[in-house]
Amino acid sequence: MSRETLLAASNVSKSFGAVRVLHEVSFDVYRGEVLGILGPNGAGKTTLFNMISGDIKPSGGEIRLGGVMLGGEPPFRRCRMGIGRTYQIPRPYTGMTTFENLLVASAFGSGRTERESYAFCAQVLRDCELADKANTPSGSLTLLDRKRLELARALASDPKLLLLDEIAGGLTDEESKALVALVRRIRERGVTIVWIEHVLNALLAVADRLLVLNFGEKIAEGLPQDVIANPEVKRVYMGIEA
Repeated sequence: MSRETLLAASNVSKSFGAVRVLHEVSFDVYRGEVLGILGPNGAGKTTLFNMISGDIKPSGGEIRLGGVMLGGEPPFRRCRMGIGRTYQIPRPYTGMTTFENLLVASAFGSGRTERESYAFCAQVLRDCELADKANTPSGSLTLLDRKRLELARALASDPKLLLLDEIAGGLTDEESKALVALVRRIRERGVTIVWIEHVLNALLAVADRLLVLNFGEKIAEGLPQDVIANPEVKRVYMGIEA
């Protein structure tokens, strides 16, 4: 049974001057799956996300969403095309309530009117277990709730593809489990997810496939159990000599 490709990266490269950050990385993301991305610090993971979201341009190669070539579209336009993203450090609009944060994301990210956004954002709040914090100033939220809000803001733009950048970082084991449950529910809604994460247990609990980068190059891709057993992955990511 063939799978439908939502995101396709072909020979994507990025250099900053003489520094090569990514070199000819290719992979597909299938509609409805969770692809986990692993790699040590400096492997090029966030740079890859920045190119998908439009924050920076590739030096070479191409990226397609649903078969459509992503050229020089800025981040806001890619958001309207269906790419949502979270960041490692949540940066909500701290002077606004939790609900107001979502309304801004919906109105500007999805193009809905404010009136149209109300019911949709109320449902996103419930999905992300933030309904009881709707009128709470976002600057006073706990770290876990800030992470939930970061996810909720991305979902408020109604994405086809959700990029998660180390969303479990800094959380306790119990908080991480709660976040994993939330990511599962998001996936069950049909949202395709690409997830960069150092908290391996969280990633393995959800990911259908893994892709591993090292010094800007892809060194492994496949089923989680196969990738984790790969001697090269053990060596560069886990510090285990084969």
